Amino acid sequence: MSTAIVKSDSQIKGDVLNELKWDSRVDETDVGVQVKEGVVTLTGSVNVYAKKIAAREAAHRVHGVLDVVDELQVKVPGIGARTDTDIARGVRDALEWDAFVPDEKITSTVSLGIVTLEGAVQTWSQRADAERVVRGLAGVRGVINQITVAAKPVDTTRLKTDIEEALERQAEREARRIGITIKDGVVMLTGRVRSWVEKDTIDRVVGFAPGVRRVDDRLVVDPYS
Repeated sequence: MSTAIVKSDSQIKGDVLNELKWDSRVDETDVGVQVKEGVVTLTGSVNVYAKKIAAREAAHRVHGVLDVVDELQVKVPGIGARTDTDIARGVRDALEWDAFVPDEKITSTVSLGIVTLEGAVQTWSQRADAERVVRGLAGVRGVINQITVAAKPVDTTRLKTDIEEALERQAEREARRIGITIKDGVVMLTGRVRSWVEKDTIDRVVGFAPGVRRVDDRLVVDPYS
């Protein structure tokens, strides 16, 4: 029986820095990294909100990371900066151009570069897609997603079976250790996974299921489980 080798904080820090350098979306010189007991804290500033998300994702990909505290600030350059009106137009255009987003069901408000999304869509994945589209726009400093999911009621037993089968197809190893509870379209996930990549994969798979109004992810990342 093999014993998992636990990474030291210094090893995790080195791996996170290398992952940031590897990810072409991120300028690693903008990001400070601190690690304590497996928890990574990101500091510094970036000029685009999408880079903040990319840095967080990069840290999450590193084996041994238990959690990420994102203290990165988004500082948009003053010269040539987009106004809230410019951003609002960009948000509307981006939502209209994305084939997976029902743009007619979504409204947005922009204040000091922070975009608030509201409305109602039919699936959890549509809600996630709307945020994904907006957070990559120039001038956006943050996204508040208040979109609700008005999914049609489905048989809970059938939905659970469908989710279990989807997880077996796409995340077989992880699926065996996950508890699934469903009530009123809210899917609660419990158990342990070995990485944030596994956790994100599971969330994405569950979010695609018709009838899911919300994913309540209570999965614990334990790299050495």
